[in-house]
Amino acid sequence: MRLRSRFRFHFSIIPFVVTLALVVLGIALGNWQARRAAEKTALQARLAERGAMAPLRLGPATAIADPGAVEYRRVVVTGRFVPGWPVYLDNRPFEGRSGFVLLMPFTIAASNRHVLVARGWLPRDPGAHDRVPRVPTLAGEQTIEGIAVLRPARVMQLGTPAPLAPGAIVQNLDPAGFARASGLDVLPLLVEQTGARPEGMGDDGLVRQWPAPAVDVDRHRGYAFQWYALAAMAFVFFVITGFRRGSRQDR
Repeated sequence: MRLRSRFRFHFSIIPFVVTLALVVLGIALGNWQARRAAEKTALQARLAERGAMAPLRLGPATAIADPGAVEYRRVVVTGRFVPGWPVYLDNRPFEGRSGFVLLMPFTIAASNRHVLVARGWLPRDPGAHDRVPRVPTLAGEQTIEGIAVLRPARVMQLGTPAPLAPGAIVQNLDPAGFARASGLDVLPLLVEQTGARPEGMGDDGLVRQWPAPAVDVDRHRGYAFQWYALAAMAFVFFVITGFRRGSRQDR
């Protein structure tokens, strides 16, 4: 009799409901972080695989049925910039300084097709928010190199987006939206320009150090472990306190 009463469990509905909610929440959030870790692991493998591929040359006949299949590949394209359609991405800091990313359409040689190019980062004028520096653009035909991405990194949209027009300062943009506003035939991808400046270009003041996609797999795994541990601790605490209440009632 003493042994039975010593290990008696006292069930209480309110602690049970709270424990059940914590266990469900911990498992759900742990699974979410585990999925994020798996996605980042796949992204890491994709970056390594496509970085090792030969550069893809974009030409008049290039067909991109699946833009995701060429994302993060190195690309080469010959043509000329369209100087009348610059667009500036706002809220793009670099090394603690605020600034813009300059986007311009690039006409592919021997065609009427275009690809949107992120030419680089330029600092903001601290005295005037809406003033952007003039960036020289080589008028002749040139060959540029870059990395293909689906769209620029998105930032939080503040206020109502400004109408897209030449020289507009916007916070977010994608190739499809630019094609609709400009009326140009634009490929469904963006090229982040890399490599040396064309011969005769000189210093255009643009910084071409693009942030790599985040592949912090260990961080997501750590978060998943913490959420699973929370679920386990909530269950263990419920069981221990239940036996303690039962023992006190017997005494």
